[in-house]
This record gives sequence, structure tokens and C-alpha cells, in this order.
Amino acid sequence: MAGRFAGKVALVTGASGVVGRAAALAYAREGAAVLLAGRDAGRLDEVVRQLEAGGGRAAAFTVDITRSAEVAAMVDAAVTRWGRLDVALNAAGIFGTLAPVTGYDEDVWDDVLAVNLKGVFLSMKHEIAHMRAHGGGVIVNVASNLGAHWRMPGAGAYVASKAAVSHLTRTAAIEHIAEGVRINALSPGPIDSPMSSRPGETTEERDIRMKDALPIGRVAAPEEIAAAALWLSSPESSFVVGHDHVIDGGATA
Repeated sequence: MAGRFAGKVALVTGASGVVGRAAALAYAREGAAVLLAGRDAGRLDEVVRQLEAGGGRAAAFTVDITRSAEVAAMVDAAVTRWGRLDVALNAAGIFGTLAPVTGYDEDVWDDVLAVNLKGVFLSMKHEIAHMRAHGGGVIVNVASNLGAHWRMPGAGAYVASKAAVSHLTRTAAIEHIAEGVRINALSPGPIDSPMSSRPGETTEERDIRMKDALPIGRVAAPEEIAAAALWLSSPESSFVVGHDHVIDGGATA
């Protein structure tokens, strides 16, 4: 495989989810060796087999991104296997539940903030440590248009965590660009995934609702989000630093 990422090594967290999986496949098609990290070992192994069958280079790593030692081991696994780390897409995330602030369960709140925010913080911490010591690299954090750009009553934990990811990205980007580490965020709108459906809602019901709610009239395919992630982590966006790239079908236009 040859392309924009030929000879590069990419790390994707949340690779057992729809966006992470699509991005891992896309990086591999563009020539990168890819470490797929996540909690679902079976789904990770399935994607690795798919990539290897197509001639790609890939490996799976099961990780809890809320634990610093496991995140450090994740980065070390990529470097040990392929000798370097050039690109990291931090896509791991959970939604939590829908409830007003006054009724939100504290344990769920803690879980959402731990995965969505602390997980990105720890991932960047260990990714940056390697990248700045070895000539630089690129990091893309997956935030959400429901973070710093829009709103969703009942999704307080998710919205708060993703808004924080957006601003944490900007801060880290300014701190580390002089060291050769370029960092940006990607804020998708609704995607063709279970996370975009309300409890008890069928895919058909969701699509009808989104047709009226989104100017483009549909949810995004995971591959469309992956394409944006690849652009943000490619040389084509080399002058883009600390940006939160919204890709949401016109929802926040």
C-alpha cells in the first residue's frame, strides 16, 4: 500500500468504534502501519485481520485509556513494533445517558469525563512525549459539534467533556507546535452509529428525524469523518494548528 502515509506509523484509539475503525482502515489504505487501540479485543482483532488481508500492516492493543500506565504501554507498543509514532487519532469516547443536570447520575458523569476528557489528556501526554523527542508528529482529537459549537439538553456530561477536549486541544497545540507536534481537533455531527440514535429508536426513525434536523438531510458516513481526520493529520494541512474542524452537515452553520 502506498499513499500520503507511506512509511508512517499511526495510532488510533477507539478503534473498535465506527469512527476509529473507519480511520484505521483509511490510514492503512494510505500506507501507514496502524496500531488499533480500544477496549473490545474481538472487534480490534477483526479489523486487524481485514487490514492484513488487504496487504496492510496492523496490530491490536487492548487498553483502558483512563489509566496512565496502560496508555504509556500503548504508545510504547507502536514504537516497539514499528520504531516510531508519526500520527495519533484519539477517537475513544462514550456518550453516557440522557438526563437533566439535576438528575444526572454522578457515576455516569465520572465515567464520561474519565473516558472522553482524561483519556484524551493521557493519550496526548504520552504521544507528545514520544513525538517531541523524535522529530515531531501530528495528533487529532475527536471532539464533537455538541461540544463547543452546539447544544443537546440532557447530554450534559458528553457536551461538557467534548467542549473541554476542544479547548484542551487548542492549549496543547500552542504549547507544542514549536517542538514539531501539530495538534488539532475534529468535531463531527451525527454519524451513522448507535450513538446517534435515541433510546429505543430504530435506524429508520433516526434517519427521518435527522432529515429534518440537518441541512444536508442525513447523518454522516464514518468514512466521511475518517477522510477529515486524514486531512488534518496529513501534510496537506501543515499550516493548520489548534483548529477545531467542524464536519456536521451544516448543523452549526
